[in-house]
Amino acid sequence: MDMHSPSTAAGDARHVAGQQGAHAEFLTFRLGAEEYGIDILRVQEIRSYEEPTRIANAPHFIKGVVNLRGVIVPVVDLRIKLGCEKVEYNGFTVVIVLNVRGRVVGAVVDSVSDVLELASELIKPAPEMNTSMDTSFITGIASVGERMLILMDIEALMSSPDMGLMDSSSQNLQ
Repeated sequence: MDMHSPSTAAGDARHVAGQQGAHAEFLTFRLGAEEYGIDILRVQEIRSYEEPTRIANAPHFIKGVVNLRGVIVPVVDLRIKLGCEKVEYNGFTVVIVLNVRGRVVGAVVDSVSDVLELASELIKPAPEMNTSMDTSFITGIASVGERMLILMDIEALMSSPDMGLMDSSSQNLQ
């Protein structure tokens, strides 16, 4: 029994996924006008946005740190990191708390949409782009009804060298 009340598109995706073989669940969220999806297994919790404590000399996309039940969690604003034109903090702004390579990291997004189960047949490869921007964390594109989802490998993004959040010794840090 499904605990969510999915939209029609989400219901269609679940129905299709149930009939076909391999499928995966994605948490969908908005960054500006785009909708993204990440592996639900990386998500620890979703929290309302609270102003983090700023860390001196941190990159502009790292908003600071918050204390999450005794764990100091770095908070990355994905809207800034991924170049959204407008970054606005309001009642819909949330932090997705992620567990990436044994480390807890917060990701600020405009809003969370829902959880979708997508059949592998619905996921198309990400287009090749000749650009200086790193798009290696984009794993595919899924069309669900009228929605276009950009699927990302949040672990690859958060552990990329330019984030400065992970290194070989960060496996055991909490």
